[in-house]
Amino acid sequence: MRIAFYAPLKSPNHPVASGDRQMARALVKALKHGGHSVELASELRFYLREPEPKSFDALKIEARDEAARLTRLWDRHGKPDLWFSYHPYYKAPDLIGPELASAFAVPYVTAEASYSRRRNAGLWADTQALVARAVEQAALNICFTQRDRQGLADAIPGAALGMLSPFIDTSVFREGPARGCPKRLVTVAMMRPGDKVESYRMLAQALGSIEHPPWTMSVVGDGPAREEVKAQFAGLPADRIEWLGAIEPAAVPDVLYRGGIYVWPGFGEAYGVAYLEAQAAGLPVVAQDIAGVPEVVRDGQTGFLTPPGDVAAFASAIERLLARNDERTIMAAEARRFILEERSLGAAAARLAELLANIPLS
Repeated sequence: MRIAFYAPLKSPNHPVASGDRQMARALVKALKHGGHSVELASELRFYLREPEPKSFDALKIEARDEAARLTRLWDRHGKPDLWFSYHPYYKAPDLIGPELASAFAVPYVTAEASYSRRRNAGLWADTQALVARAVEQAALNICFTQRDRQGLADAIPGAALGMLSPFIDTSVFREGPARGCPKRLVTVAMMRPGDKVESYRMLAQALGSIEHPPWTMSVVGDGPAREEVKAQFAGLPADRIEWLGAIEPAAVPDVLYRGGIYVWPGFGEAYGVAYLEAQAAGLPVVAQDIAGVPEVVRDGQTGFLTPPGDVAAFASAIERLLARNDERTIMAAEARRFILEERSLGAAAARLAELLANIPLS
């Protein structure tokens, strides 16, 4: 099948690394792994940081011009078999795909579309309406979490929905990891205001209460809130924390392999690609039972999920894995098995094949 792939929030070729870019790339790989021909339909980024009408109007003009370009291209070289839109939501609706798919009688598919009723105000109400219409039009909406599925089902009754578990390209984790330091904690997260800073704050508070057994921590990440984040850890022993800053994605596995436990509270995580990577490297996870995190971490099997906002419980879970090496080792093995066997590119490609096989092509 010839698939036109589009990610309005962030193209797979976007220069800034993020979970969104990683999943866009992983989806393209999974579709190709399944034998499909995938072409990036457009690099146009449609993203509204704030509900600003002038910006919205300007982006709509860009989207209209891009749709005209693709119309000319398809008229000359033929249309694709399917349009695949990744992560349309109220700040980044797909303003190109639905119109083109309708005009050319091409099935329209979304993945990780989301709808939040609390955003139904002002300009966001208009952009949410665009998302709702796209979801309603779609031959299939692929959901990564039960939370997103329920949100779409409640907002758009009758929408065609299917489930695909979050996954990663596990090829870089296939080699058996060297034995890392069991008392080295690792976290990989951007440093930006909002949920990220809140997660760093909770992590610092939890570590501040852990005196024994001893621990060290490697932190991968950077961003506009770097100084605010570091200030949260100012009361902790400086020699225990290794600030690695932003590193190339290809270097992340080596950092994970050197560690023993992955720690990240996860406020606001859609699911968290970093959790998947950590487990693939054989690190049990300590996170909160919040947002989409339970979709990627199995509580009591591949890590511990603690009650939201409970700093003491979060610290206790870290202490438990620091103190109980046998339990940590068992969880580490199960975490690695879980990702390599159930959340790999191959597993995702097989599931996508099942989902797309039911879509009638024109």
